[in-house]
Amino acid sequence: MKLTSHSSFNFRNIEEAHIEPHPEMNIIYGENGQGKTNLIESVWMLTGFYSFRARKNIQLIKDSASEAVIESSFYSNGREQTAKLTIGQKKELILNGVKEDSPRAMMGSFYSVVFSPSTLGIVKDGPGERRKMLDIALSLMKPNYALAMSRYLRVIEQRNALLRKFGQESFNRDYIFDPWDEELVKIGSKIIRYRLDYIEQFSDLSADIYNGISSGREKFDFYYSFSKENISDDEIKEKLKAEIEKNREADARQMYTGKGPHTHDLIISINDKDARTYASQGQQRSAALAMKLGEASIIEKTTGECPIVLLDDVMSELDEGRQNFILNYLNNWQVFITCCDPANLMRSTKGKIFEVKEGKIQEI
Repeated sequence: MKLTSHSSFNFRNIEEAHIEPHPEMNIIYGENGQGKTNLIESVWMLTGFYSFRARKNIQLIKDSASEAVIESSFYSNGREQTAKLTIGQKKELILNGVKEDSPRAMMGSFYSVVFSPSTLGIVKDGPGERRKMLDIALSLMKPNYALAMSRYLRVIEQRNALLRKFGQESFNRDYIFDPWDEELVKIGSKIIRYRLDYIEQFSDLSADIYNGISSGREKFDFYYSFSKENISDDEIKEKLKAEIEKNREADARQMYTGKGPHTHDLIISINDKDARTYASQGQQRSAALAMKLGEASIIEKTTGECPIVLLDDVMSELDEGRQNFILNYLNNWQVFITCCDPANLMRSTKGKIFEVKEGKIQEI
């Protein structure tokens, strides 16, 4: 897929901007605080997900404005498409001239992968960041996964409400919690199946990319905490059921559901050591980048669409060899790279360069 035109109005510090991107390389440069990240953030919003920097709509709207608007044209699924996203108290989407119920309608139409400084959290932060990465990646490719996660979280919310109400009372709780536990196992096992199948592809691709980034000097690996090996659907159900039943007493004391896919993790290692604890900052950055590029590659393999790759402030932290590997890997993809000094990236012979200054964007 390719983004062919992109306009932003009152989006953060961008009052009005319009670009017609190159189908491959787009370098966005300027001093810090001028709006480079705001531009690629506005592109990311077209995926239908929350911003990778903010959860509240008000944070995305320019001061003194009542709403922000993003309008784009893109080629996807074999045809030209248009999207208009209005961000006010809520988000409203018009896709190909039709008003949609939710921005999530963009899933399956617009594919993008973003790497920003906060992406390091998938390696160095807690399990929630890694689950979030899995959930977004799978939802982009598998709308049914997003539906399953939504249903699962509703069941968790309802079960937790019952735990707060009845969990510490001294009576037989089975008749209250059995139906909810059965539903947790039913939906949760489907989520685990999706994740295991995805990780089976994801780990091999990301390991190959990391091998290239590190020039073969380091070994990178990860696996899903629920099961290191692939297991059958029946085995998933039995194992998940046993976990939930075993944890019932602890759930009653804590008044919280402590087992299930909402607590699982990806265990990441470099040279067979926990990357979160033992990896250097450079190794963590390379690992996170390998995982995001692996995510992009799986989207391409699964959907036939090359996602738009958004790299925010990545290249300045990498030596020339690692930069060259990444640029060669992304050859023929549409890429947006932000930087303060484009000199090192100008060795790319094809593409466009945009300067951002005080929220204004100009092609150089």
